Amino acid sequence: MPKLHVRKGDTVLVITGKDAGKRGKILSCLPEKGRVIVEGVNKVKRHTRPTQRNPRGGIMEKEAPIHASNVMLFCSKCNSPTRVAKKFLDDGRKVRVCRKCGEELG
Repeated sequence: MPKLHVRKGDTVLVITGKDAGKRGKILSCLPEKGRVIVEGVNKVKRHTRPTQRNPRGGIMEKEAPIHASNVMLFCSKCNSPTRVAKKFLDDGRKVRVCRKCGEELG
């Protein structure tokens, strides 16, 4: 299964497409398709008819997946988008770190 450079819960910056420059949290990852769903990004409208679960129906707005290559991890310490580096700690754990400031990322 392919791996993504971001995880659920990460704050990312969209770097290309119609939502370029927007920042949001990753709601879910779809690694088999190489896509992520980011909060408030790539909103689409879906026309739904009333059901028992949703008695009102109507036009719903929800986030659609975007390709993982179009987002960049955002470091909260240096307040800028960054690539991810991997580092082993003294206790043997492997963690992701910011390439710019060296801060450990989630």
